[in-house]
Amino acid sequence: MTPNQAKFVELEKQKAEVKKFFDKLEEATEVLIKEHGQNFLFQDPEGTVYKLVEPEGRFVKYIKYGYVRTRRTDEKRGDLSLKQAEEAGFTVERKK
Repeated sequence: MTPNQAKFVELEKQKAEVKKFFDKLEEATEVLIKEHGQNFLFQDPEGTVYKLVEPEGRFVKYIKYGYVRTRRTDEKRGDLSLKQAEEAGFTVERKK
């Protein structure tokens, strides 16, 4: 495995945790909006001031390159079939 491949694998494994983080942040923001309403301002102990707002718009990032992968051992399925991986010459572990 090349260093760039290893870096990709390391980052890809963190994807699920990063998504969980942003989901939790969105939930926490929603709770504050429900408690205080929009345009509420508050300050943290470090001095940063926050204002609860409705974003003016969403920006969509179009990703030029992507990937699919076989399932991990703790997953039911992946986007890349085990059969296709085997046909390409890889040895994959099948569930028993």
